[in-house]
Amino acid sequence: MNVRPRPGDLLVVDRAASVQFAGERALRLRVVSVCDRPTYDGWIWLTGYVLDRRGEATAKREVFVQLAGLRPVSAPPQVDRHTEGRSRHASVGPGRVRR
Repeated sequence: MNVRPRPGDLLVVDRAASVQFAGERALRLRVVSVCDRPTYDGWIWLTGYVLDRRGEATAKREVFVQLAGLRPVSAPPQVDRHTEGRSRHASVGPGRVRR
């Protein structure tokens, strides 16, 4: 990804972005904020929510990654069919953390 991520973007963070996310440590991250503090050329700090297979947020993380190694998720997260009919206030929904 040569373009700077924006809040709301859903990214794959894997070995291409940083060796710490190789193999089973890869994650899908819904970007919440992009830090403006200076870093090494081509690297960036991102804050976001880690999403599980259903698109539910499981943890908030701050990651230091290479811009060139980031890529958008190709398919949108799956929606839990059991929560589709609930009101907006009753459902947590994709990208939100349950409290």
